[in-house]
Amino acid sequence: MSELKSGSNLEKVLNAGHFAFTGECGPPKGANVEHLVEKFKFLKGNVDAVNITDNQTAVVRMSSMAASALMVQEGMEPNFQMVCRDRNRLAIMSDILGAYALGIRNMLCLSGDHQTFGNHPEAKNVHDIDSMQLIRLVKTMREGKFMNGDDIDVAPKMFIGAACNPFADPYEFRVHRLANKIEAGADFIQTQCIFNMEKFRDFMKKVVDMGLHEKCYILAGVTPMKNAGMANFMSKFVPGMDIPDDLIKRLKSVDKKDQSEEGIKFALEQVEEFKGMEGVAGVHMMAIEWEHMVPEIAKRAGVLPRPQV
Repeated sequence: MSELKSGSNLEKVLNAGHFAFTGECGPPKGANVEHLVEKFKFLKGNVDAVNITDNQTAVVRMSSMAASALMVQEGMEPNFQMVCRDRNRLAIMSDILGAYALGIRNMLCLSGDHQTFGNHPEAKNVHDIDSMQLIRLVKTMREGKFMNGDDIDVAPKMFIGAACNPFADPYEFRVHRLANKIEAGADFIQTQCIFNMEKFRDFMKKVVDMGLHEKCYILAGVTPMKNAGMANFMSKFVPGMDIPDDLIKRLKSVDKKDQSEEGIKFALEQVEEFKGMEGVAGVHMMAIEWEHMVPEIAKRAGVLPRPQV
């Protein structure tokens, strides 16, 4: 077992060689703590850590740090997301220190969706640093230094995550961008939701050929589809999604009331394949506003009970 960088539960699970299973939870569009804690209950004990999104799709929500801190209070482990869109380097470094002080030990470094997608399109984009620089910054701070080289008295020991979209154009460049993120300091990677399995198999073969899976843990992103309409919408309007026509046809081929079950079946088939796929260390289950289905999905996927490490 290699030396732990943060000692987080997620890091320990991966380090011990278990197949990781992470979840996701979007904070509310308000200060409704009760509703948030209610959503946590569906994830508790069923996943190793929970991503807390940071103003996803550029829509204003409760801060991801506050929601992550509330999760720590509930005895669960957050994966605190931070986007470069909303903060300059001062705010970024100060939030990293604050998150660590609040007991947060995992952090996912992201660029963030463009503000024109959200509900305040006139907002100013910050992007003082990009996601690649953010990864390097968190690593530098973990080693006890600020960006300007000054010493930090108590270094924030974070387990550093990054995202990867194997389906974005130009496809050939994707694996090299992943290599750059690992070189910058990413300890684990969560991919965009995968629907095109054929393309993902090809991507993972490139990853393994380059030996990247030996330097970093890769979690495959899975989103269970609720119905054919959702698949259609995501295919047309969500950037970077690759949803094959045969998957949409498969959902349409069953009665409307059975489409959600068909979507879950496809997700379970994916999890089964990922368990045996070389280079994949776990699954990131993004049940979008469907948290209450996670216990059933986890049970049917055969990933319970979660390891105690």
